[in-house]
Amino acid sequence: MTDKITEPEISVLVDNFYAKVRRDPDIGPIFNAIVDDWPYHLALLKDFWSTVLLTTGRYKGDPMMKHLQLPLDHEHFNRWLELFAETANEVLSPEHAAEIIDKSHRIAQNFKAGIAYVQQRSAIG
Repeated sequence: MTDKITEPEISVLVDNFYAKVRRDPDIGPIFNAIVDDWPYHLALLKDFWSTVLLTTGRYKGDPMMKHLQLPLDHEHFNRWLELFAETANEVLSPEHAAEIIDKSHRIAQNFKAGIAYVQQRSAIG
């Protein structure tokens, strides 16, 4: 791929995707219960994806720790990934959608592994 995804594309993707998340009966209640300020949270998520995709370094948080505090299971991640891919394919070029969907799957795998590890450790001791 010769051209990189752009900041405006990331912005459109995040806005459209989280509009779906907020309405989703499976994962919407989880996110709506913890996000008090959606405009701030969306800006943070745009910084996250900018850092992941464009190496801008704007995101300075610890997304793993944030997600470890949520009542998420594999079905929630699968629904998140399903909505994310659907939205990416709606608003991005096929090449850019494929790139960000691939990244989202790798991130989700890391989060699932981290959550499983913490759950296993707490079950042991």
